[in-house]
Amino acid sequence: MDQKLIDDIISTTVGGAAGGAVAGLALYGVQQAHVWLVDKRDTKRVLDWMNKNAGEHANWPFRTTRIIASHNNLTEDRVRYVCSHCPEIYMSRGLNEDLWTLKLPAE
Repeated sequence: MDQKLIDDIISTTVGGAAGGAVAGLALYGVQQAHVWLVDKRDTKRVLDWMNKNAGEHANWPFRTTRIIASHNNLTEDRVRYVCSHCPEIYMSRGLNEDLWTLKLPAE
């Protein structure tokens, strides 16, 4: 085979691989940015609703996952994910593990 043909084949193969890798990384970055934005939006929605319905901060009520999901138009699984990853929301422990409330601020 001609040396020029071999060089062309190698350069197009390497160029195609590099272009594909760059495109893949760009798509991955866009996907991760979308996930981050959706998480922030849903967390803000849940926190705003819980703050609005909290009442006196010394006696914040626990809310069930189903109630939070219903009032925020989210699935129960999504509410569990958002609440478990938010540092401002506290999960009850003991017999009723599907209850959430706001953490009390440090005094």
